[in-house]
Amino acid sequence: MPHLATFSVSRMTLLVTSWFWWHEYWLPPGVTWEDMKETEEIHYPQPQHLLVSVPVTLLLVAARFIFERQVPFHFIGTVAVPLSQKMGLREKIRRKALPNPLLEAFYTVHNRSPKEDELSGLAKQCDLQPRQVERWFRCRRNQDRPSLTKKFCEASWRFTFYLTSLSTGIAVLYDKPWFWDHRECWIGYPQQPLLPSIFAYYMLELSFYLSLSITLPFDVKRKDFHEQIVHHAITIFLICFSYCANYIRIGTLVMVIHDVSDCVLELTKIFNYLKWRQICDFLFIVFSTLFLFTRLVVFPYKVLYNTYYYSMELFQPFFGYYLMNALLMILQLLHVFWSCLIIHMVYRFILCGTMEKDLRSDSDESEKDDEGTERKKEAKRNGTLHTSPNGNGNCISKEIPLQLNSRMQPTNRQAKTR
Repeated sequence: MPHLATFSVSRMTLLVTSWFWWHEYWLPPGVTWEDMKETEEIHYPQPQHLLVSVPVTLLLVAARFIFERQVPFHFIGTVAVPLSQKMGLREKIRRKALPNPLLEAFYTVHNRSPKEDELSGLAKQCDLQPRQVERWFRCRRNQDRPSLTKKFCEASWRFTFYLTSLSTGIAVLYDKPWFWDHRECWIGYPQQPLLPSIFAYYMLELSFYLSLSITLPFDVKRKDFHEQIVHHAITIFLICFSYCANYIRIGTLVMVIHDVSDCVLELTKIFNYLKWRQICDFLFIVFSTLFLFTRLVVFPYKVLYNTYYYSMELFQPFFGYYLMNALLMILQLLHVFWSCLIIHMVYRFILCGTMEKDLRSDSDESEKDDEGTERKKEAKRNGTLHTSPNGNGNCISKEIPLQLNSRMQPTNRQAKTR
């Protein structure tokens, strides 16, 4: 019986593998895997080649850890943290919330932003004023926000990789015929030999996005977090699928198009964190122009039109054709989503004359907006809204100090009455 069970599992595995790798799914009509066999002179992409990306991914994760953080080895130094200090990065001073087990439990288990009735209930339990509890939660939320140094280190690492990847892509593709004439992507397909330089470029990109997926839970959370997950998943699947089906020429075009604007994006973030406004504003204009042009003009014309129509001049549609184009269309929808955010930022940039907040949602991690909202609410409740603006641009009075260990001290008038 054990032998029979083992035989059944093996046969089921063989059937699933045969079905998954059926040539009609992956290759054009009339082409089989027999036509893609390697020889001593000619090499084609093979699925097992993708395993090379696993150790490279781990190396990139380790390199990023060394690049961004202070590792406990004297002979290994970091890059991003000393660089941020030399460039004059200034951290915001954040007040720490005083220890309070009851409020900490509510913050951890229930809600980080309690409502008015919850604030009142917590204030009674802690023997505090609702304003004090509200301020405690604000300070506690600020403690969990990533520091400017963390954001700077993350942007520096990504800029370093995107610059390396873009340079590699241009060096690899500038003398390739399909880089200039996109009909060349389909000449001889799918029997297009794999070049060592293209293989290295592919594995570099795949390993980087795999490393991003591993570190994504620990990276700075932004408003487009879920879109980033979808983007990374589609990108990894596209790279793997295009490699196995030998869509490598199209894949290289997709990767180099994306790296152009991503490189400038991370550089813009770096100067935004440093508060170098003039350079940041200039780079924001460059980034917006490059992103909108490459994602809404170059990508649809050079990639989508190419895969939809040029390939059909040589082959009839097949499953791999539909899957490839469906994934590229999902990627284009993400481009449209981010383009809307960028156009909105450009509109605000024109109105304000400067890029006041970080790109693509780092503004959601800012303390200033949260504190301004809380102060306005407090001012309205207390009737202390003044017309003289403070340093943050809000017309409110100065805060009352945060006290959590006792009730607020009575005023002089209340003392005299007593």
